[in-house]
Amino acid sequence: MAEQARIAFIGSGAMGEAMIKGLLAQGVVTPAQLVAGDPVPARRAAITQAYGVATTDDNHAAVADADVVVLSVKPQVLPKVMAELQGRIPPQALVLSIVAGVPLATLCAGLDHERVVRTMPNTPAQVGKGVTVWTATAAVSRAQRHLTESILAALGEQLAVEDEHYLDAATGLSGSGPGFVLLLIEALIDAGVHVGFARADAQRMVLQTVEGTVALMRESGLHPAELRNRVTSPAGTTDAGLVELEGSGVRAALLRAVDAAYRRSQVLGAVYSRKGDGVA
Repeated sequence: MAEQARIAFIGSGAMGEAMIKGLLAQGVVTPAQLVAGDPVPARRAAITQAYGVATTDDNHAAVADADVVVLSVKPQVLPKVMAELQGRIPPQALVLSIVAGVPLATLCAGLDHERVVRTMPNTPAQVGKGVTVWTATAAVSRAQRHLTESILAALGEQLAVEDEHYLDAATGLSGSGPGFVLLLIEALIDAGVHVGFARADAQRMVLQTVEGTVALMRESGLHPAELRNRVTSPAGTTDAGLVELEGSGVRAALLRAVDAAYRRSQVLGAVYSRKGDGVA
């Protein structure tokens, strides 16, 4: 189905471009199947030059004969976009939203459309290493669910869930997760400088350590605690460092960080559900 689908992107910012790039790089679609709507002339020119994709500043024209409409605008812009597109999307088309925090009910009401998928991607999707959690309304067909999987696979891994509340949970874990990981990476680099390495060397060491550890865990299939035990000798150097981390409450702090992001996502979703016209 993806080989024939006409896909319209409403918004061609970082995440929209990541999807366009991934879909084309993996051969899921051809440039002729895509159109990107964007109000900024320079942005449209850049997308056309980089990917050979048609662009337009007319969202009505973009969605007129689309099989899939990807909403990839900022949350504060969405109310205007929904008002503009309300009742204009072909009834059988699939709407796929990557707009953070906006519930399915708000999307369906704002667009006057039933076939809607809500997703929660994360920023590593920009390099094809993301994970996207998604859910769909009952009106989305089996074929459209398969099409959703094909489209989201262009961003990395994808996970379908049946209950929408998991989208808020995903916001706390995988959506905000890159920010938490980057803070840990930054702290390790600073620690490397503290013990005498040049910052560039410390960064190189930390990035390779993180990347290698993830690769090792994937390849071994072992629980992280098992792998950690394998590098922790009794009264050794790793043990000494782990005692400091546990004593400082790093594990509990990460749990609280994910929970705080999850609860904030719920608050923003509630604002949309009540008003449908903005976020806090």
